[in-house]
Amino acid sequence: MHRTHLTPASIPDRRRLLLAMVLFAAPWLALPSHAAEWNLDALMQALAQHKSGRASFVETKTMAMLDAPIESSGELRFAAPDFLEMRTLKPKPQTIILLANQLTVELGGRSHQLSLDDHPDIAVLVDSIRATLNGDRKVLQRDYVVSLSGDAAQWTLNLVPVDARARKRVRAIRIDGHQGQVRSIAVQQTDGDHSLMTIRERTDP
Repeated sequence: MHRTHLTPASIPDRRRLLLAMVLFAAPWLALPSHAAEWNLDALMQALAQHKSGRASFVETKTMAMLDAPIESSGELRFAAPDFLEMRTLKPKPQTIILLANQLTVELGGRSHQLSLDDHPDIAVLVDSIRATLNGDRKVLQRDYVVSLSGDAAQWTLNLVPVDARARKRVRAIRIDGHQGQVRSIAVQQTDGDHSLMTIRERTDP
């Protein structure tokens, strides 16, 4: 497989990469159904118990430059503490893999690589998602203004980036769920584009 170094200008749909990092947080959000008190701490504790997971997704992206939304679907994988994968199957294959601080994009038989150490604006978003996956409230609240509303039957987690560079790309992230299941994730970008992803956890091998 041919490998090339990935620069900011050559990243395939950079906004989608940022969205992908967000989406890995979703399939394994689980809330304790029997907890005496349901709050952000309870959510973080539940997250910390999930070391890996798989899910299928359907994403609908609405962009100002297009007349109709774009729909894609595929699979998500996560393994603590630092492995994330988004494999798009339709409309065309594409794989985004994050391992430690290395981001790899596989598209059209080519592999592109980006070091997060060289791009702190992207790293702050990735680190915040990792904090969510690992149930690390301290790191999450360092990089995002976090608010949790609703109850176990219908809850919403809102994330607003603190870093000014991150806010230039993403205005807010909204995760909605019921009990221990995430039903959807909406990402509002600063340019007016937005995405909605529905997720279903997979238990098959």
